[in-house]
This record gives sequence, C-alpha cells and structure tokens, in this order.
Amino acid sequence: MANNSFRGSKHGRRDDVNHEAEFSCSLQELRSLMELRGPEALTRIQKSYGDVNGLCSRLKTSPVQGLDGNSDDINRRIKEFGQNVIPPKKPKTFLQLVWEALQDVTLIILEVAAIISLGLSFYKPPDAERQNCGSAAGGMEDEDDSEAGWIEGAAILLSVVCVVLVTAFNDWSKEKQFRGLQNRIEQEQKFTVVRGGQMIQINVSEIVVGDIAQIKYGDLLPSDGILIQGNDLKIDESSLTGESDHVKKSVSEDLMMLSGTHVMEGSGKMLVTAVGVNSQTGIIFTLLGAGEDGEGEGEEKAEKEKKKKEKEKRKEERKKKDKRDKKSKKDDKGKKGKNKDGANVEMQPLNENEEPDKKKNLPKKEKSVLQGKLTKLAMQIGKAGLIMSSLTVLILITRFVIDTFWIQGVPWANECMPIYVQFLVKFFIIGVTVLVVAVPEGLPLAVTISLAYSVKKMMKDNNLVRHLDACETMGNATAICSDKTGTLTMNRMRVVQAYIAGSYYKEVPEPSKIPAKILDLLILGIGVNCAYTTKIMPPEKEGGLPRQVGNKTECALLGLSLDLHRDYQTIRNEIPEERLFKVYTFNSTRKSMSTVLKNHDGSYRMFSKGASEILLRKCCKILMGSGEANDLKSRDRDHLIKNVIEPMASEGLRTICLAYRDFPTADGEPDWDNEVQILTGLTCIAVVGIEDPVRPEVPEAIRKCQRAGITVRMVTGDNINTARAIAVKCGILQPGDDFVCMEGKEFNRLIRNELGEIEQERIDKIWPNLRVLARSSPTDKHTLVKGIIDSTVLEQRQVVAVTGDGTNDGPALKKADVGFAMGIAGTDVAKEASDIILTDDNFSSIVKAVMWGRNVYDSISKFLQFQLTVNVVAVIVAFTGACITQDSPLKAVQMLWVNLIMDTFASLALATEPPTEALLLRNPYGRKKPLISRTMMKNILGHAVFQLTLIFILLFLGEILFDIDSGRNTPLHAPPSEHYTIVFNTFVLMQIFNELNARKIHGERNVFEGVFKNPIFCTIVLGTLLIQVVIVQFGGKPFSCVDLTLDQWLWCIFMGLSSLLWGQLVSSVPTSWLKFLKTAGHGTQQEEIPEEELEEMNDLDEIDHAEMELRRGQVLWCRGLNRIQTQIRVVNAFRDIVSPHEGLETPEARSSIHNFMTHPEFRIEDLEPHIPLIDENEGEDEAPTKRISIIIPPPLTGLSNLPPPSPNQNNNAMDVINPLHKDTSRAGLIPSNSASLPPCPGSPLHSLETSL
Repeated sequence: MANNSFRGSKHGRRDDVNHEAEFSCSLQELRSLMELRGPEALTRIQKSYGDVNGLCSRLKTSPVQGLDGNSDDINRRIKEFGQNVIPPKKPKTFLQLVWEALQDVTLIILEVAAIISLGLSFYKPPDAERQNCGSAAGGMEDEDDSEAGWIEGAAILLSVVCVVLVTAFNDWSKEKQFRGLQNRIEQEQKFTVVRGGQMIQINVSEIVVGDIAQIKYGDLLPSDGILIQGNDLKIDESSLTGESDHVKKSVSEDLMMLSGTHVMEGSGKMLVTAVGVNSQTGIIFTLLGAGEDGEGEGEEKAEKEKKKKEKEKRKEERKKKDKRDKKSKKDDKGKKGKNKDGANVEMQPLNENEEPDKKKNLPKKEKSVLQGKLTKLAMQIGKAGLIMSSLTVLILITRFVIDTFWIQGVPWANECMPIYVQFLVKFFIIGVTVLVVAVPEGLPLAVTISLAYSVKKMMKDNNLVRHLDACETMGNATAICSDKTGTLTMNRMRVVQAYIAGSYYKEVPEPSKIPAKILDLLILGIGVNCAYTTKIMPPEKEGGLPRQVGNKTECALLGLSLDLHRDYQTIRNEIPEERLFKVYTFNSTRKSMSTVLKNHDGSYRMFSKGASEILLRKCCKILMGSGEANDLKSRDRDHLIKNVIEPMASEGLRTICLAYRDFPTADGEPDWDNEVQILTGLTCIAVVGIEDPVRPEVPEAIRKCQRAGITVRMVTGDNINTARAIAVKCGILQPGDDFVCMEGKEFNRLIRNELGEIEQERIDKIWPNLRVLARSSPTDKHTLVKGIIDSTVLEQRQVVAVTGDGTNDGPALKKADVGFAMGIAGTDVAKEASDIILTDDNFSSIVKAVMWGRNVYDSISKFLQFQLTVNVVAVIVAFTGACITQDSPLKAVQMLWVNLIMDTFASLALATEPPTEALLLRNPYGRKKPLISRTMMKNILGHAVFQLTLIFILLFLGEILFDIDSGRNTPLHAPPSEHYTIVFNTFVLMQIFNELNARKIHGERNVFEGVFKNPIFCTIVLGTLLIQVVIVQFGGKPFSCVDLTLDQWLWCIFMGLSSLLWGQLVSSVPTSWLKFLKTAGHGTQQEEIPEEELEEMNDLDEIDHAEMELRRGQVLWCRGLNRIQTQIRVVNAFRDIVSPHEGLETPEARSSIHNFMTHPEFRIEDLEPHIPLIDENEGEDEAPTKRISIIIPPPLTGLSNLPPPSPNQNNNAMDVINPLHKDTSRAGLIPSNSASLPPCPGSPLHSLETSL
C-alpha cells in the first residue's frame, strides 16, 4: 500500500493535477518525519513546513475546525495515506486444526494398529493349515465372516476420524469465539476528533491522516501524530521504548506522539500524521509479518520488536541524557532491592538493555490453578491407564502362548505365522483401546468448553472477559476492593447543596440571592476550569435526563451553572481552549485542577477547583455576601469545615471547593513551574456538595457477596465522611460492627516502619478489619491489594478482585487476581490492565461474574465425577475380561464410542450447566481445595462398584439369565454374539443414566433439578440414546453387535435406570462415615517440586504445573513404570499423597506464584507523589482516578481496639463476629478447609495438552 501511495504522489505533479491540489505532502515524507524524535523532529518541521500550522495546511486541514468530514475527502485520505487498521493474523484453517488433532499419540498408535489389522485381514492363509495353528484360530463357521475381517480395522479408522473431526471443530469454534471477542473489544474503542468544528467520537478505525484528535488523561493513542496544543502532557512510552520514565510533551520541545503509548497526565490536541500499517506500531507489526507467529505470540513479539527498534533510535538521545540515565539505574537498583519481598515485580522488566533477553524464554502466562490441578490429575490417570493397558496386552499374549503351545501342544509352524501376528495385532488393539478409554483427553476440552461457554454468556451479564482464566479465578474470590464512584453509585452527579457568599444553602439557590460579582466569577471559573471535552448534551429521548459527557464531577458543576440560568458555552466560545494560558490538569497527586487566563493588561487570573479540605488550606480569603473578600483565618476555616463540609459529607455528598487567585503585573511574571508557590493565597468563591446516588441494586448485590463469604471493601479518593455515609447506604458498614474506616494518610503511617518501608506484618494487623479506605491514592490501593494477596494471617490465601477506571489504577488492576475495568468511565490504560471489563460499570455485574466463576469449577467437577466412573469401570472390565476370557468384552470400536460419549459429549453436556443462585450460598473453595472431594470420591467408587457388579454378572452368568449362547472364548473372526451385545448395551445405558447423577456433586438428592434449563444437556442425552439404539440394531459387524429383541432391550434399560436408584442409595450414606476415602486432584505443592526445578523456576516468577508434569511424565514414560497395582490401587493412583490439612502454604510459595505480572507499563515510583505539598487524596478523582475497593461488611473505631485475628472459621476475610455471616450453618455444607484460587490471566488458548 505504501508504495502505491508514494508513487502516486511522486508522479502526481505531472499527470494528476488533482493529487497535487490534494496534499502537498507524501506518505513517505510523513513516515520519515515520524521516525524522528525530540529536537530533531522540531527542527525538521520548522525547516520543511515553518510550523505545525504549515503542515496542517499542506494536509488540507485546520487546527481549530479539523476536517470538514465529507465522505469524498475521507475516502481520498484513506486511499492516499491508508486506513487505521492493522490486518489481523490469519486464523488457523480447519485442515490445520485437523492436522493438530491428529498429533495425539494414542490416536497415532490406534491408526497404526488399525492399518496393520486391515492389511492382515486381506491375507488369507490356506485353510488346511488353519486347523494346525491351535483351536483359537480354528473353525470359521462362515466364509462371509472371514471376508468381513477388514471391517474392524476400517471401523477403528473411521472412529479415529470422528474423534479428530470433533476435536478440530471444537478448536475451530473456540478460535472463532475468541476472534469475535477480540473484535468486540476493538469495536468498543472510540476516540474524540474535531470535524467541522465539532467534537465527535468515532471508531478508532475511522481516524484518517489530517484529523485533529483530542487527547486526554488515560487515552491509548490510536495513531501517530504531532502535538498542536498540550496542557501538562505526560506520556508513558514504555510500550515502545521500554523506558519507564514518563515523557513530557510540549509544542516547544517534544511534539511527536506515537501510537500505542499511554497518556498518563494532561490533555491536548494532535494532528494525525500516520495511521494503520504506517504508524510506529503498524510498522513493527508489518516487520513481524503478523501472519506467521503462533497463538497469541504476535503481540508479545511485536512488543519486543517495538522496544528493540525504539531502543536503537534512542541510543543517541541516551548519551545526551546521561544524568537521567544514572538516576533511572539508581531507581532500578532500589527496585531490585525492594523486589525481595516481591513488592515491585510488576515494574521490573526492560529497564536495562540486557533484561529483555533474559526474559525472552519465559513462559508467557501462569496456567490457572484449575488447569494445574487438571493436568496433574490427567497425568496420574494416564499413568494408571498405561500400566493397565500394558498389563492387558501382556496377559493376553501370555495366555495365548500358554494355551496354544503348551496346553494344546501345537508345534511351531512358519505358515501359522500370519495367524499369530493377527492375534498379536488384535491383543495390541485391545491394549490401546484400554489406554484410550483410560486417558481423559476430555479434561482440557471440558475446561475450554466450560470457560468459552461462560464467557459467551457473561457478555449478556455485562462482563466482557479479556482473559479466560479470570472467569474461573473469580469463583474463588474472597475479597473485592471496589471503587465508589460509578461502581457503587450511579455516576450521575449533580450539585444539591452550596455555600456561597457566606450563606449555606441546602438546595441550589436562586441566582438573585447571589451577588452579581460573585456569580460572574463562579460561572467564569466553572466554564474555563473544566475540561472542554466535558459537556452536557440534550437528552436522547424526549423527557429523559440530559446526557453527561466527560468527567461527571465537572458535569455536575456545568449543571450548576445551568441551574443558575447561565450558559457555560457562551464563555467557552469567548475563550476558546487555545487562549487558555496554562492548565494544571487534575491528577491523583494534586487532587485539584487549575486554569490560568491572561488578561489584556498583562496580569493573570487563575481558577482552581478541588477537594474542599485540601483547597481550603490553600485559601487565605473568602468572598462574603457583600461581594468583597474577607480574610480566612484558621479559626474561620475550622468553622467552615465543621459547619459546612462535614454536614455535607455525612449525607454522602462529595464536597468541592472553587477558588481563584489574581497575579497583578506589579509582581512580575510568576514562576509557573513552581506549583507550591502558584497554588497558595487563593480566594474561596464557593463550596458545593455533589450528590451521586447509590445504585438501587447495589445493597442487595453486596449482601449476596457477604453471604457467599466474600468481603467487600471500598477504596475511594473521597472524603472519609462521604465514604462512610455511602458505605452505610450500601451495606458495607452496618451499625454495631467494629470495622475500620481509615484515610490513606493514616493507612500509610501505620504500615510503614521507622525507615518508611512497608512491612507485611503491619499490613496484616490492619486489612482484616478495614472496610473503607478514603482519600486514598492509587499507590495505597496497590499496596492494600498486594498486602492482602501476600498475607499469611489467614489459613487460606486471599483471592482479590479489584475494580478500577483510572490510568493510575493500572498497577492495582494488574496485581489483583482479577481486575475489573469500567467499560463506560474507564480509561484505555485501565482496560488494558484488566481481566474483565464491566460494560455497565455496575457492581452487581461482579456478583454475576462470581456466580459464573463458581459454576465453571462445579462444571469441571461434575464432568470429572462422570468421567472417572466410566474410566474405572471400562478399564477394569476390559482388563479382567481379557485376563479371564482372552478377549475384551468391550471391542475396540465400542470402546471408542464410549470414549466419545465420555469425553466429547459429556464435556459439552456437563460443562454448559447454567449457574444458580445456590452457588452463592457457600463460601469460596480454597486454593488448595482438591478437584475431587470426598463426596465425589464416594459417588465415583459407589457407582463403579455397582456397575462392575452388574457387568460381571452379565459377563459370566448372562447366557444363563437370558438363555442365549455364551460369547466367551470365541475364535478370532467369530461373528458378534447376543451375549456381548447385551453387556455393551447395558454398559452404555448405565453411563447415560449416570450422567444425570453426575449433575450433582455435593450429595444433593434431586438430580433432575433444573435439567430442562439446560437444553444442550437434554439434547446430548437423548441424542446419545438414539445413536446407541442405531448402533445396536444396525451396527452389525463393525460395532460387533447383533440386533436385540424388545424383551432384551427392556432389561438393558431397566439395568441402566437402576443406576439412578443406586445413586439415591449412595447419597444416603454420610461421607463422614467413609473416613478411608481420600481426596484427589490437588495442585502441585511447592514442597513436592525437586530442588533443581525450583531453582530454575525462581527466575520465572511462576510455576507451570502442566509443563512440569509433562516434563516429568516424559521421563517416566521412557523409564517404564515400576509399580504394578491391583484394582483398588488404580483408584489410589488418582490421588495425591498430601492431605488438604497438611503443610499450609509458605509465603515463598505464594510470592513465587503471585508475582508473575511482569508488565513494563507501570512503575510504582512513577505513581508516588513528587509534589510534596499535598499528602492526602481528594474527592474529585473520578474519571481521572477511580480507586479500587474491596468488599466485606463494616464500621469503624480507632485501630487501637482491633481484636487479634482469630483462626478463620468461615472463610471470611476475618472473624470479627460479624452479623452478616450468621448463616454459617449454610456455609457448613462446604468443607471448612476451603481456601482460594490464584490468579490467572493466562492466555485463553492455553488448553492443556495432556495427550500422553
């Protein structure tokens, strides 16, 4: 594309007048301009274009009006300069997926066996000798049947094809879903541009070269551009350069804006100069050839490539910036020091040149706990299966040899060789099918289906899941740190009280009551000192509420000016954004925003707004009723706080102070960079109280969380009285609780030692009782989340979910086990750092996420319960049958059919159960909770014993009971028998009905409850039944079946149904009686990992159980397995040695698993206040920084009387006797040792490959 456009414009001068008239600036020219940085770029622009305006006119656009937006012009620009789209990686084709599915080792073995079997069936030895090769090979009754010997081989091949196609189809639909999800995330990205003088929001893909884009705090830049006007702009370019220092951008120094970088502070306008594949990000993606890389690695490689490229470019600049370099190295050292306690691991990578190389061979993401447990379990089952199948083959061969050569005394004859080989192949096929049935390939499939299904359904519940595993982790959340504004409240703000001109109004006063001079100042201050992107639009529907666009606190102030019958827009028209002399934009350190205007006489006037108690401290005067300013002494200030601000805050209002300051010409030019000096000596105009009502559904949602054993905490930048009032309204705090509300400043003082370092022990004393953290900074939020995650006070590790919407919430969102970003109010940076996006910003959607998460865990357990029953029964039947009757009662093709029911269909049926409210009546499962509880083990063994008894009765007494010919000890190519058909049919029917039993895993009686709410389940059970009827009645030779009479069918169905009745009997036996039952499916404990592997892993920040297990598994395969176990031991092999009560997790284990977030975007240091003047946090932080918060119930006393944390009984973050958890009796259904799951932002496509 680049070449065409270039050529077009180069020759345009001669042959295409139109082009010349169009843009006197070629694509190539712009590309080379964007390669420059800093002063070089500035020089080039001045030399080539005069200034940025010169470039604008070359690109036929206006810095103020933007493009005119007519479609012809837009299309011409797209044709000339490209579209803002980076072509995605090609998805894998269906054939590639089929090929991948064929790589499964067991399938390959089966294919080989089937092909040998096919080949041998066409070889016909002379009949005469047949009789001399032993009785087993003898007498073929029917000539046609020997012709049909090929059918078994063909049938095996066919069933392999079925399995492969089903697997490939599943993978394909999974991939399709993820693409859909990705597109949905991308479509949601909008950006503000100026077209025809109007600010409009358009999709990122519609941005063209020449657009004037409005950039603000929290944006992720969608294209390259050149800064036209900027206020206090700081950009995080670490995604391109790996340099974590924020880069200051200004029109006079550095005006190059690069795509893929984050706006960390300030606002401004830029001229778009490169889009799509021509932007910096696009160039890197093109270099990589986005098509070639493997699953999800494209972006990672792109990141690395970006960094490399930018690094080289920056080397020159680096030399000039030697001083800064030294400083950043110092920071790095400080960081590495801190890193011992794992504090800053997220901020670590890519600071020095060598670091990226060290990181390159890291595994990308930690697999989730669930996947770790499953892989381990699958390996254990696989090993047991391998032992059993090898034993089966050995015993079959031994019996055949003894029977033929010793008992019958047949002499060895070469012409019998092919017949013996045929037997060998038959035995081998039986062995392989035992292995196929034993290996649970369905496990990864079940996890994937369950997660993918949940993710799709969660969309409807307003949860957009970015990382699949977040869904499962959410089910184990024990704490939620929630923001206040917009999450617990409606984020529709309006001013309801005001203190103006010395009077306190409980509602907005009439304009006539306010002195005209004060009113003018107030309206002017509101008009210019709010971001110009914030505005109030007419309602979408007749009679609706006006729409608030932009920062909601500012919308409330603009609303106040409308309530006072003055229009803020006229002021903005008089003083456009370009005329503002300087803007100190809002950030979490300043907690205020100020705008400076230059008057005609050369003097300046600055308007400020911010958190009332912070800004009042900087005021020395206040405007009174006379319209004159009186001195504001500290006594008056305290009076104001006590009689105005506190009453407002106690009603849950956010208080904002509006002030101004004049800089007369006589004082000379102020030093605008000295903020401490600028922001003093203010004159207070008014204090307003802004109401943000609590969302009506929130109190109920919080009650559900508390009942489910999840603690809700509120972390907000608001005043402590406001925060406490809202917490009481939401039910986070309840009268009579002795929970703590605390300010960020106090929290920081309590958690640091004399040296100012954070100590985990100090945090541990605070967090269990903390319910509200007010006036908190993003750093406080990160510290709190990290402190809770790393804490070892409680028996189980806390799993923390965090909500956030501000750029500065990034580190806390990343640190949390599950980060929720706000879809409406959230900045791009917050969304980027999150695992789940709440598309409606509503707290009650988080409760839905908890339900879905718990449901995933339960679905997997249901599937396991079903699968293991089939496994145990099928393996033992094939094994004993082979040993006793020299032939497996279940033939290879039949086994493959059972395997299909077991794996693919069952995983679909059981993994798509919808969640119920009952899931919220129990505490979270612990991190160490085994996959197979004792109740499940009771069900598995109970049903296995019953099914085995029935099958063996049929196998050895069936011919007598049904009065038919025995199917045992038949010759090699004998036709199928009624006897074995009945055994097969009964076996399958018992599995189908047992699938209903498997729907309940906590010992519930009613297995039919809610069965019709799951149409997939009903369809699969009925479908399987129908196919079974077809197989038995018409399957014939390939399936080794003969058609059965109605009488025999009824008996089979009766025996199948009996497993439902038996299920009732099993669930009547209390699990507590069966002390000998063990649990199974724990994750790998740290102490089980060999030393040398641990050392390797210490560098990796993570333990990947799947990889470890596979590595160790391969060694075991090679060595051969040395312990042979009897039937009961097979079941034992499914278990872990460690009982859930032994060895609590050590802090080291925890930090190694939980400090895996190694993203360069954030460094804690950058978030710590650099400006000493303000030590507290303010209320106005809303769009800018919504804070993160955590959930439990609440209020507050001094910290002095905190009770010591008691050993935790009810999984609640702590045991303060808490009325909310009165129904611990209910929670008692769940074993009390439940602990919690770890985080996993793992890549969705990490389905564990347990093919053995």
